[in-house]
Amino acid sequence: MREDWTVKLLEEIVKIGDGNHSGNYPKASEMVSEGIPFIRGTNLIDGKVSPEDMRFISAEKHEILKKGHLKTGDILFTNRGQVGKKAIVDERFNGSNLNSQVAWFRCNEQINNRFLFHFLDSPSVLNYINENTNGTALQQLTIRQIRKLNIAFPTLKEQKQIVALLDKAFTAIDQAKANISTNIENAKELFQSKLNDIFSQKGASWEEKTLKEITTKIGSGATPRGGQASYKDSGISLIRSMNVHDDGFREKKLAFIDDEQASKLDNVTIQKNDVLLNITGASVARCCIVDNSFLPARVNQHVSIIRLKEGIMNYKFLHFALTSKETKNLLLGISAQGATRQAITKVQIENFKISFPSSIDVQDKLVKSLETISKQTIQIESNYTKKLEDLEELKKSILQKAFAGELTNQSVAGSNEFAVNIE
Repeated sequence: MREDWTVKLLEEIVKIGDGNHSGNYPKASEMVSEGIPFIRGTNLIDGKVSPEDMRFISAEKHEILKKGHLKTGDILFTNRGQVGKKAIVDERFNGSNLNSQVAWFRCNEQINNRFLFHFLDSPSVLNYINENTNGTALQQLTIRQIRKLNIAFPTLKEQKQIVALLDKAFTAIDQAKANISTNIENAKELFQSKLNDIFSQKGASWEEKTLKEITTKIGSGATPRGGQASYKDSGISLIRSMNVHDDGFREKKLAFIDDEQASKLDNVTIQKNDVLLNITGASVARCCIVDNSFLPARVNQHVSIIRLKEGIMNYKFLHFALTSKETKNLLLGISAQGATRQAITKVQIENFKISFPSSIDVQDKLVKSLETISKQTIQIESNYTKKLEDLEELKKSILQKAFAGELTNQSVAGSNEFAVNIE
């Protein structure tokens, strides 16, 4: 930080408040279809207040909840739950209200609101959040802690210059990120197109059977008594729906159980070449094959094992079939029939029909072709993901320079060139 910058507590230059916490806090039954927008953390998206899934309160309730009255230019900042999301209130939401998980900042004449907006993304603020956030079930940064945050700032004129440079740099970075994300989706669509070609244009040598006819086992497991609290640091893998993804098994948050717990789930022991299918919830119909390195393993009640009879179908062919768009849509349609949540029953899986070439050799050739394209797609995604990570690091570097008083036109020009070339 430069010596000519001023350092103050945030509360000295910014009026800080949040939504009401009292007994007057609106109940779900008090929400109305039209009225005063009642902004929640979920409405803060990409630095703006999104009207999507907005809730509303009556004008009478708004008058009671005076703490949360907002003005154009206020900065919103989530200080409970997912701490650190932010947005600037635009004219559409002037006079709105907000819930108790969001704080508001109103700048005085010493500070530019966009300078503060960018400051809240700076490494020093992120470190402050990490060091001071508390709470196990619900993360929280208190209003008192926010008020004691130190902020260094130059003259208002230089603040505006810094904001202009940051906006210019971040516009280029955001455009590069959007282009990369599009390239990732295009790569996925190319693979899915090949997959659809195979499974929508069945040849004369194909046949159709129910999964019950071609399997030796279809079944899901259970969660050990005690739930998550009963999981171990190591032991036998317990595979849950969060581990099952169409593009492969995810080790993150893999749970473990001991031998005694596993013995009670022996009927859902995963074997080599088993195909797993998510059967409940938002991830219903996701499907994968588990790498042998994670065996022995069990599944919980949200995941079903599908074990093929020998000599009828290549297990990898079944995985590709279940992840093709046509089949996926059918499975999602079945799951939507659930009374209270998305779900696919054992009987529905057993009766589900799969088309496949009668010849295992033909299946093997198709699998080999799809695996080649799949590996290429995964490599493309990996390369682009690395570029997205590089852009995030670039953004952090720019913010570090900006709030150390070291940001220049030359450094921003270099950053923009990097952002363009990285695509």
